[in-house]
Amino acid sequence: MRFQFIVDEILIGLRRNIAMAISVVLVTVVSLFLVGLGFLAQRQVDTMKDYWYDRVQVSIFLCGDGSTAAGCADGKATEAQKEQIQADLAAPQLAAYVDKVYFETQDEAFKHFKEQFKDSALSENVTVDQMPESYRVDLKNPEQYQVVAELFTDKPGVETVESQNEVLDRLFALLNQLKLGAWMLAAVTLICSVLLVATTIRLTAFTRRRETGIMRLVGASNFFIQLPFILESMIAAAVGAGLASVALVGVTKFQIQDRLAQSLTFTNYVGVGDALMVVPWLFVIGLGIAGVSAFLALQRYLKV
Repeated sequence: MRFQFIVDEILIGLRRNIAMAISVVLVTVVSLFLVGLGFLAQRQVDTMKDYWYDRVQVSIFLCGDGSTAAGCADGKATEAQKEQIQADLAAPQLAAYVDKVYFETQDEAFKHFKEQFKDSALSENVTVDQMPESYRVDLKNPEQYQVVAELFTDKPGVETVESQNEVLDRLFALLNQLKLGAWMLAAVTLICSVLLVATTIRLTAFTRRRETGIMRLVGASNFFIQLPFILESMIAAAVGAGLASVALVGVTKFQIQDRLAQSLTFTNYVGVGDALMVVPWLFVIGLGIAGVSAFLALQRYLKV
């Protein structure tokens, strides 16, 4: 009997305040969708880091004819200098940092240059003699590239030491700023959702103050009186979370995987599986915000 009464009260409340319920659903959809994008942005940054840092190398370019760097005072790198660099790379103090070392000759460097710039006129004006020899160092932890870079900078026979991490660090700093912006926007919309739910519940309670007054007179508890209002807001939030989840999975599938990943293939992207892992959190956040907001609003404004 009590269960049927609560169901009837919920249906009456939703029917009387259909416009407000729709507003709660729409605000919940937008806020939770942005929260979902925030989660995916975090996952995308982590995915890109795993993809790119696994491919990062420290490149130790050796002195060539005409090099003017501090380590090239004696001209082109000698065999003794090359052997010393090779020995330093194999030294025990670098064992915790260096994974593999490759020596790239001028011919190999020229071949790679021609492949990389095959559609550019630049490749027609470069000769083998102009390409530097280099050591390509794979790191066990790419984020510790500075240890190797600092050790070989200005070393005799070394013209320059370069690492892609320097570019990647700036890229990921920008991505982290964008991710922070997404989280801030999501937080603002969640606050709007909380305020709208609280306002909706207060208005609903005011329009049904006569019914709640009668319930109090016949001995109904505060929780029993408040339960229909709380469930109304949670139902609207659940609908909003469901729609936000569909939108998030759809964007991931059709926009990220089917379009972006097919046109820009230079990295890995988040997939539908990542979006599905976010879905339960959207329901938890949506239902939690709706339930708590409604409860607190009724504690203060439901006067019977």
